[in-house]
Amino acid sequence: MGKVISVVNQKGGVGKTTTSVNIAAALAFKDKKVLLVDLDPQGNATSGVGIDKRNTNVSVYDLISDNANIEDVTIKTEFKNLYILPSNISLAGAEIEMIEMENRMLKIKNILEPISNNYDYIFIDCPPSLGLITLNALTASNSFLVPIQCEFYALEGLSQLMMTVRTVKKLYNSQLELEGVLLTMYDGRLNLTIQVANEVKKFFPDKVYKTVIPRNVRLSEAPSFGQPVLYFDKYSKGSNAYLELANEIIID
Repeated sequence: MGKVISVVNQKGGVGKTTTSVNIAAALAFKDKKVLLVDLDPQGNATSGVGIDKRNTNVSVYDLISDNANIEDVTIKTEFKNLYILPSNISLAGAEIEMIEMENRMLKIKNILEPISNNYDYIFIDCPPSLGLITLNALTASNSFLVPIQCEFYALEGLSQLMMTVRTVKKLYNSQLELEGVLLTMYDGRLNLTIQVANEVKKFFPDKVYKTVIPRNVRLSEAPSFGQPVLYFDKYSKGSNAYLELANEIIID
């Protein structure tokens, strides 16, 4: 059965979608079959793998609304072994609609369970909030990965995130575990970066990846070309970092 990993942090701008796209692509490049699930209404993970979110006839929203089959929504990207369940702005209203649904906490789990054997990894790019969609993702996951940017207020909101995770474990998914914590926008020349890294390691002992994601121009440019950085510039620092992270995840 494929491992389902939610990439989650309710704080915006931490490299969550960048990580979802690039770790999925890196693992797929290493001969793992990977499904990327875009659960953010902004649809940035969708456009980040070259899919025009404005012209997708069906999306994750249609799966949540029971208006489509997963086979009709899944798209094979142009990148090796990488598939996506796309998102678009229609997902923005899903949380309100889900309140009235039966088994609303199990919608994503019920969508993914029948096809989880088809993949080695399923990555869920969560929205920057701890609303019903993120709770659904955590309920459907084996583990969750937390990107944290090496800047001021890096740990802001993490206590709330971990409290939410404890609630999900207690009520809906007792098997949920922390996959790991990823330091992003890392610049080892700055004292602040070192201080933040040390703080994060105290907060999450033994769960911080050895790999760090550097500040990298090519990593920032790649989404506007609809490509994971590995395909945009294979030899960039950003590409190398996500390939190293993929090795860490495979070993785990």
